[in-house]
Amino acid sequence: MNSQLEPSRSRPPILKKAVAGLVLVAIAALVIHLVIGLVVAVFWVVVVVAVIAAVLWALKTIVW
Repeated sequence: MNSQLEPSRSRPPILKKAVAGLVLVAIAALVIHLVIGLVVAVFWVVVVVAVIAAVLWALKTIVW
C-alpha cells in the first residue's frame, strides 16, 4: 500500500528547461526588436513633420 498522500512530481528534464529558456530568450529578443522599431518609426515621423514645418516656415518667410 502506498503511504504517500500526494504523488511526487518529477522534475522536468534539463533539455526541457533549456528549450523553455531559449524560447523565453527568443521572445524577449523579438519584443525588444519590436519596441526599438516602434521608437525609430516614431522618431522618423517626428523628423518628417519637423522638416515639413521648417520648409513651410521658410517659404512663408521668403514669399510673404
